[in-house]
Amino acid sequence: MPRILIVDDELSMRDFLKILFENEGYEVTVAPNAAKALDFAVKNSVESPFDIVITDIRMPGMNGLELLTELKQYFPDLPVVMITAYASPDDAVQAMKQGAFDYITKPFHVDEIKKVISTAVQRKTSAERTEEENDFSGIIGSSPEMLRIYDLIRRVAPTPASVLIYGESGTGKELVAKAIHEHSNVASNPFVPITCSAIPESLLESELFGHVKGSFTGAVANKAGLFQQADSGTAFLDEIGELTPIIQTKLLRVLQEREFMPVGSTKTKQVNVRIVSATNRNLEDEIMEKRFREDLFYRLAVVPIRVPPLRERKGDVPLLVDYFLKKYSKLLGKEVQTISSYGLEVLMEYNFPGNVRELENIIERGVALEASNIILPESLILSRKERTGMQQEPLFVGAQDEQELFSRGIEDILVDLETRMIRHALEAAEGSKMRAAELLKISFRSLRYKTKKYEIE
Repeated sequence: MPRILIVDDELSMRDFLKILFENEGYEVTVAPNAAKALDFAVKNSVESPFDIVITDIRMPGMNGLELLTELKQYFPDLPVVMITAYASPDDAVQAMKQGAFDYITKPFHVDEIKKVISTAVQRKTSAERTEEENDFSGIIGSSPEMLRIYDLIRRVAPTPASVLIYGESGTGKELVAKAIHEHSNVASNPFVPITCSAIPESLLESELFGHVKGSFTGAVANKAGLFQQADSGTAFLDEIGELTPIIQTKLLRVLQEREFMPVGSTKTKQVNVRIVSATNRNLEDEIMEKRFREDLFYRLAVVPIRVPPLRERKGDVPLLVDYFLKKYSKLLGKEVQTISSYGLEVLMEYNFPGNVRELENIIERGVALEASNIILPESLILSRKERTGMQQEPLFVGAQDEQELFSRGIEDILVDLETRMIRHALEAAEGSKMRAAELLKISFRSLRYKTKKYEIE
């Protein structure tokens, strides 16, 4: 049962939130002030730590922003949601800079705060579960699709069976291959990868099988090929669909007879190697077109593993974002700690044609561009053709606006973002403020206040 700590100096608000979230299945603790809340959080940190904190900003004594700072020192991964009846762009920016998960203005819609809290708890528990379960060479994910792959890896890794990993480019097929090797009985022996499409056809045979001195111009010495280097270990053949018919025939011999002949040699070499291959092509179609040997396919695909595209496992996006944030904050010497809730929503709606590799690139660029310690939507540069629900005027700043990011203040960007979102919602709702408020997940009163504030007709 997720545990929530609610902090508010108003008894009526504490009682309301306590009843609301207990009815949703949460275990709720309330505190009348920030000092008491901090005491609760520290005392419960070992036996029953909180999964999330909801705190008012303006309170007597220590305020919510000061509490946020203290909590982040003790519990850097604890999601903290700020609520306030006094909407202030300065407070919002400061809260997000200090690592708040989200910022909600009173009066708020019940569904709005329920959604924010649910998302925060899911991200925290999923990250914890992934850290405990993920021991697969850097593969990140706790979605049902990835858990099935982990199970397959555990079962197939100790066997000598050949594995064919297939899926779109950028899904992480080589990581799966490495995980199979590292969970196998030959994990201490070599793992030798080769990308078949990256080597000229004239040299590929030599790279795979090696050659003897004088076998061709430039062969000034004997050379061990991939299979000899991977003897007693694992050979990983990426983009296996690119192999020529001649090399397909020679590879089949390695699989059937466990032997090969180096280029220019008249003697065969015995080899004991486990072959894992990968492709982003449909090899069954290639077989129909007579471009790939059917007998080789069945030898390679004793155990087939499909790695799903990122759009089919969107639940892993927050985990991947957190992982890449930490990675590139360290590599680039930045202190970008999190992504704004709006920014995460943008990514959750995106289809990622380049899969995990594209998401990594987006986050690396976002960390590089971001001037604060939180990635805002303006720092997320996505492929315009693949955005969902954004085919008209771009809602977020694109590549052509990178220079503008450094000349505008965060407060100005947030105001501009909120104004754009309201305009888009009103257009989608055909002018109905009630419907627009529902689309924006805010109350009708909040929308009416904001349209007046920003002079939106």
